[in-house]
Amino acid sequence: MNKAELIEAIAAESKLTKADAGRALDATITAVSKALKKGDRVALVGFGTFSISKRAARTGRNPQTGKAIKIAAKKVAKFKAGADLAKTVNK
Repeated sequence: MNKAELIEAIAAESKLTKADAGRALDATITAVSKALKKGDRVALVGFGTFSISKRAARTGRNPQTGKAIKIAAKKVAKFKAGADLAKTVNK
């Protein structure tokens, strides 16, 4: 499912127009992104939790040359599915 299909599904389920559903989805994505940027967790009970994890700097290998390269430390977004979502997916 892509973003346009998700907007259609939201509009159909909530009886909103596609434009309103699109704005609601964009607002949700923006709010989650801002919270993660501040370092907060976003927990949606029954769905899952978005959080930030820090990856330490490390040494990797260039697959073409085999030469060692340094990979910088960075933050990555993580998602952990909630119990209800996991149960629904595994039915």
